[in-house]
Amino acid sequence: MKIETRGVAAAFVVCAVYTAVFCAPLNAADVTASASPTPDGKAVKEAKKAVEEKKPESRFKLYGWIEGGITGNPRSPIDNHNFGHLFTDRANEPLLNQAVITAERALDPNATGFDWGFKLQFMYGSDARYIHSLGLLDLSTDQRVQPDFPELYASLHLPVITSGGADFKIGKFVTLEGAETIDPRTNVFYSHSYIFNFGIPFNNSGIQAVQHVTKWLDVYAGINRGVNTSIYDNNGSVAFEGGIGLNLLDGNLTTLAITHIGPEDPHNNRDYRYLNDITTTWKINKCLTSITDLNLIYDTLPGAGHGYGFAQYFTYQFNDWLTVGVRTEVWRDTNGFYVAQFRANNDFIHIERGDGIAPDPSNRSGGRTTYFEGTFGVQFKPNVPKPLAGLLIRPEVRYDRALTDTRPFSDSTGLGDRRDQITLGLDVVLQF
Repeated sequence: MKIETRGVAAAFVVCAVYTAVFCAPLNAADVTASASPTPDGKAVKEAKKAVEEKKPESRFKLYGWIEGGITGNPRSPIDNHNFGHLFTDRANEPLLNQAVITAERALDPNATGFDWGFKLQFMYGSDARYIHSLGLLDLSTDQRVQPDFPELYASLHLPVITSGGADFKIGKFVTLEGAETIDPRTNVFYSHSYIFNFGIPFNNSGIQAVQHVTKWLDVYAGINRGVNTSIYDNNGSVAFEGGIGLNLLDGNLTTLAITHIGPEDPHNNRDYRYLNDITTTWKINKCLTSITDLNLIYDTLPGAGHGYGFAQYFTYQFNDWLTVGVRTEVWRDTNGFYVAQFRANNDFIHIERGDGIAPDPSNRSGGRTTYFEGTFGVQFKPNVPKPLAGLLIRPEVRYDRALTDTRPFSDSTGLGDRRDQITLGLDVVLQF
């Protein structure tokens, strides 16, 4: 009898707790509101007034970030270079990679009629050495930290041809190609792949259009002045960049296939360069994402040869502040034309312009080499107080190796006889 009584009492307590937590009103106001069949006239007027007075969010945004980092090389190469790297090229030296400020009015992605926007972005940092477009601040200084305008364009949306309409960019803008971007906030790792460094353009200057054919198909086409070219053109010829984009599985599977075609060698408008890239992003579930980047670059200039390969990324997001990632890549430089190291801060841009540079053993190619790199990294996103917008901390370990019988990772003196290289990277991105 006592057992039965206790059981009934326990069941009653459980039911009471459940009702109190999940079913009961939260406060007296809720009780009153639920008891009234209709709200009073004053409440209706106040609610209506609140809706009317609510101002729409401004589409103009002013934002930026600061990125700094260091890439350690346990071998301490004599020339202080990490071969195969561009933006993280300095061994054991801290870099101010980017200090960026952006003013932007983005196009409304749901626009059904005419819409307009723009983007004005200024950068000051060591990354600018490699993303300059010819003629725009490219030789403004020979210091490691340099100014640049990564993007300067006006944008338009026109309701033409299809129900989705067409978007246009006019000015200077970053390339469509590749799995990685100049903007560090969208990348998995601090260091960049061989594909990003040597297999795609960084920016174009001209006009770019995308026709939204259906919800799942976009067609891209544009004319520009050439790879990393704006005010000054090293050969006086235009180039084409275009392709298709697929948006499948409600956005969980996307593919962007882009080609860039045109003369790119200095003082040569006869030989063409073909840069092709296919990037597929598959969000397997809410935590696991796969990115596959396929690349082929070909130059008809005698002796240039091909560059081709793939990079595979996997990321796993444990929660809002912790993500881990891995990248494996194989990239082949058939004639040693594409992968190289540059000693002085402006040597890269001088070579693009076709200028002469002083001979130096640190300016060198990796030869006819097939490169492998494997990178493992962690992303930390701790909370930050306002007005800061975010903080990103990315430690990584990277292993590079020549899969051919070459020694690209030897130092500039030719000593070391190195087929491989280990680097330890760390960067911090503060957003505002």
